[in-house]
Amino acid sequence: IRGNRTAVEVDEYSTNPTQAFTFYNINQGRFQPPHVHMVDPMPHDTPKPPGYTRFVCISDTHSRTDSIQMPYGDVFIHAGDFTELGLPSEVKKFNDWLGTLPYDIKIVIAGNHELTFDQEFMADLIKQDFYYFPSASKLKPENYENVQSLLTNCIYLQDSDVTVRGFKIYGSPWQPWYYGWGFNLPRGQALLDKWNQIPDNTDILVTHCPPLGFLDWVPKKMQRVGCMELLNTVQRRVQPKLHVFGHIHEGYGMMTDGTTTFVNASACTVNFLPMNAPIVFDLPNPGRTT
Repeated sequence: IRGNRTAVEVDEYSTNPTQAFTFYNINQGRFQPPHVHMVDPMPHDTPKPPGYTRFVCISDTHSRTDSIQMPYGDVFIHAGDFTELGLPSEVKKFNDWLGTLPYDIKIVIAGNHELTFDQEFMADLIKQDFYYFPSASKLKPENYENVQSLLTNCIYLQDSDVTVRGFKIYGSPWQPWYYGWGFNLPRGQALLDKWNQIPDNTDILVTHCPPLGFLDWVPKKMQRVGCMELLNTVQRRVQPKLHVFGHIHEGYGMMTDGTTTFVNASACTVNFLPMNAPIVFDLPNPGRTT
């Protein structure tokens, strides 16, 4: 049962996530046990209880799917960065891999590496004289404008939702600005406008970026990089059962705040080696009587 919901406004610490984390932890204990703690991922061979749906979560595979062992499950969720640059050839290869997977339902969102899925980004990129992303910037519009249609073996979500097995799943690719990749937006109102589109009754939220304070620590920079507005949207308004994301490879793992289970399902390590196993999670089917 979801608690009290409140509308979310831009946080005063929005532009400095590390400072925000410190402030709210010291003054509100917002990221401290007992309600906030790490969770051990479930072993893949755990029997699924009757009346449950098993979700298989993965992210940030970056065209490196050949060696990934995929576990048993019902619904597959990929939280973005399935390519290096979103080139049509990469998307086709990923779609072919999806076609080999046995799951009843496959849900996919884009990440910052799926440059071609961000049409505004591509329109700007191909106008530039310098080639920051050479292979992508040389693409013609006719080569990338319908790139989503190459994903024939999944349900692609982009600021949209689908209900499967009674679970309402919403997917969104946006993240705080990060070196000028795809689906980047400034922290604050621009991102909040995207999160405001998430329906209140979302059961499973799939975003590419993490919320502040949950599996978003970048040790090399000694910084938190999650989105404050996403955190407030998840905790104060939507309160989903499950929030799946990736983007920060170093953050792989699971946490809970007592209401939502947070899953950073990044398959690749910080060195882009696909060494992190998919994370499986069971949820009781809606309407199930115990």
